[in-house]
Amino acid sequence: MSIQRISSKQAKTNVLLANSKLKDYIPATGHFDRSTVQRMLDQYGMIYVKPVVGTFGSGVIRIEKHPGTSSPYRFQSVVSKYSFRTFDEMYAKLGKVKKRKPYLVQKGIHMLKYNGRRFDLRVMVQMNPQSRWESTGIIGRVAHPRKIVTNYHAGGTPLPVNRLMSGYLTAEQRNHFERRLRTLGITVAEALKKKYPRIKEIGLDIAFDKSLKPWILEVNTSPDPFIFKKLPDRSVFRKIYSYAIAYGRFKPLKRKK
Repeated sequence: MSIQRISSKQAKTNVLLANSKLKDYIPATGHFDRSTVQRMLDQYGMIYVKPVVGTFGSGVIRIEKHPGTSSPYRFQSVVSKYSFRTFDEMYAKLGKVKKRKPYLVQKGIHMLKYNGRRFDLRVMVQMNPQSRWESTGIIGRVAHPRKIVTNYHAGGTPLPVNRLMSGYLTAEQRNHFERRLRTLGITVAEALKKKYPRIKEIGLDIAFDKSLKPWILEVNTSPDPFIFKKLPDRSVFRKIYSYAIAYGRFKPLKRKK
């Protein structure tokens, strides 16, 4: 039986919003249209628009409103930045820049930074050989200095969680912090499995605001395990890869004779 993948960000978000344990971790999200963009931008001051289906952060655009300035409406796509005097001008340009596919709108989170660069964390959750969910790895992803997404394939830098959080938490607090993340990852996997019973793995992308509240930005049902090879502790990747072999994502490596 093949491993189930869910490509729609909106479909996965809807599952999490329906769960009483998880809904408070989801940034406000809406369907992309003119009124939603204007309303959410007025309400939050920063929003992200994302393709409903997409990978590696491709097509993601950050929009900001800075009242009291000569060009209060601004957005960034990849490394290109634009500024506008009016919402109408901004929205017209946005329609030309974004991909011609369905989008959603999400409240922007002012993420923690490491050396001036935004970062989030990827939590890998897998079905273990005992058929139980297990959070098998956590890694940080630091955005490229000129980009708005943290994805490794978009120039992000993978780093250990301890290094990223050492400026925000003590060693004891970091241990508690990681336990909470692992528990949250399992809760998300369990919620999704009720709707999509053939999933075997998820990659949970979590950002933190200045109060250290976790926000679930996205759930990937085909997460890249190889980013974990960047961790100093190679045993993390070995476990992740061995579990992926056990549930059939990869074939066992042939031993050389």
